[in-house]
Amino acid sequence: MIHPIYLYGSQVLRAKAQDADLSKKEELKQLVEDLIETMHNADGCGLAAPQIGISLRVVVVDGNDLADRFPELKGFHREMINPEFTFESEETSEYTEGCLSIPNVDADIVRPKRIKVHYFDADLQEKEEEFDDFAARMVQHEYDHLNGTVFTDRATPIRKKMIAGKLSGITKGKVRTSYRVKSDRK
Repeated sequence: MIHPIYLYGSQVLRAKAQDADLSKKEELKQLVEDLIETMHNADGCGLAAPQIGISLRVVVVDGNDLADRFPELKGFHREMINPEFTFESEETSEYTEGCLSIPNVDADIVRPKRIKVHYFDADLQEKEEEFDDFAARMVQHEYDHLNGTVFTDRATPIRKKMIAGKLSGITKGKVRTSYRVKSDRK
């Protein structure tokens, strides 16, 4: 099912998400399917459960549409339940990010270049994987949503000032998207 995506300013995006109950396998499978369908409907490359109003530690990422620019993302698709970082490199990289919950806003964000993540997949198989470069960035961006952080929180102070008006407009629901959105104000 395609869900509306919660916009910047919504309380669910600022709350720390709860661990998903692994005994609810069918509900988690459905949530993962809904996240994937909603993400693809909005032409996104990642989505976290809080972005559809569900405060659980579940994310999906799909780099296939970015494979033209980042060939290493061909076939990169992950569904992560209760992810936890077990390693973050000191080496960083900077890249421009955007977000379905913050439409029409972007900022250069510095993140660790490599990470290692422990998680459960949609079949509840326990995994630990290392990601680097853009795959690592995608996972980190979505992981931030599980902790009540959005990418603009990581922007430089000058960039934050430059986008303050747009963020205020989004909070008030003054934004156009090609996908369904929702906010606490609507």
